[in-house]
Amino acid sequence: MTEFDMKNAWRKDKTSHSLPEVFSSISIPKKSGFWRKYLAFAGPGLMVAVGYMDPGNWATDIAGGSQFGYTLLSVILISNIFAMVLQHLSVKLGVVAERDLAQACRDHFKPTTNFILWIFCEIAIAACDLAEVIGSAIALNLLFGIPLTWGIVITTIDVLIILLLQAKGFRWIESIVAGLMFIILVCFGYEIIISKPEINAILGGLIPQKEIITNPAMLYIGIGILGATVMPHNLYLHSSIVQTRDYTRDREGKKEAIKFATLDSTVSLLLAFFINAAILILAAATFHTTGNEHVADIHDAYKMLTPILGASMASIAFAIALLASGQNSTLTGTLAGQIVMEGFLNIRLKPWLRRLITRLIAVIPALIVTIIYGEHGTTDLLVLSQVILSMQLSFAVVPLVIFTNDKAKMGEFVNKPFLKICVWIISIVIIILNLYLLYQTFFGE
Repeated sequence: MTEFDMKNAWRKDKTSHSLPEVFSSISIPKKSGFWRKYLAFAGPGLMVAVGYMDPGNWATDIAGGSQFGYTLLSVILISNIFAMVLQHLSVKLGVVAERDLAQACRDHFKPTTNFILWIFCEIAIAACDLAEVIGSAIALNLLFGIPLTWGIVITTIDVLIILLLQAKGFRWIESIVAGLMFIILVCFGYEIIISKPEINAILGGLIPQKEIITNPAMLYIGIGILGATVMPHNLYLHSSIVQTRDYTRDREGKKEAIKFATLDSTVSLLLAFFINAAILILAAATFHTTGNEHVADIHDAYKMLTPILGASMASIAFAIALLASGQNSTLTGTLAGQIVMEGFLNIRLKPWLRRLITRLIAVIPALIVTIIYGEHGTTDLLVLSQVILSMQLSFAVVPLVIFTNDKAKMGEFVNKPFLKICVWIISIVIIILNLYLLYQTFFGE
């Protein structure tokens, strides 16, 4: 199938590039070795991986580890495998179709369907931003004693930081994300060393157990982990930022871009797996084994780490990692907001205005709940944000699968038969589990 036929498979000509201010702005060395090319493509994967370890994940991982020990490690592993496959599809769509997922939806679906998808996506981004705002505010409160309300207000300032960074070039944003991720890795490496988890129990936890399905409480937290791990806005984000690379836009160039971008996201998601698993392992080794199975939120975990482990740095490292996680997720969440609005509606707001709107949608409910209900209210809000994300996930996954399975749209890069079957199985599993999670949340015991 020729390039011309593929263009005809899309109903409208592409009128603008995704994130036009940084499109094709990072050069790729044409004739160089594997590692130089890999490093040139590396970056978008790290930005996507950030969404897989945001503060919303912490609540589900802590609850899972403290209540059920290492058993739910297998759920984190399966969720990460799902994520790797879906992010690969996202890369393919961005590189081959040269559209992000939001632009592809605008082209393929009727205006009404598009508008509904856009609303769902905005709600998901607001829910994700809510988790980041609350996570950062809790970290500021734990580290410096800043009241939660003021912590939430301070988090709005980072909108300006993002703007300044993007003006300097996209590599700056990627470098900041990589630096913050390194801080999180160091903090959890330290936590794992001092908590002395049982290696055999960890390896056993990576094997799925029947009781995850048969125990309703375990299944509920397991689905929460899945919902908190696979992030819908990441599928929009990745299909856009992969286009920041200046690869040759022909068959060979696209083939190479898909190979290196997939490698980048897979390696980055392995890091995200390590961090998510580390949170659950820490909770299992510190709380579950000492009979503190009631520890289910970030505040409790922070207060109890030092007394149980006997290391004064344990709680501080935990809070520093939380702050880095919140700030990192903020960077990528606000960028996803810009991609979604521009892609679905073709509206181009000034970047500072777009980010301010995204941030206020998250800050206002967080402020109201904190002022009325205090610390306990923010924990409930964090859990609710993950349920909302689970609800939205199917609305991002299904269009992505439809587009990448379509030979008319993807040409020779269409998903191979085995991958087609796998991605539909993943989609159906996600839909069924999320419907169950919704039922349990609103009608369960």
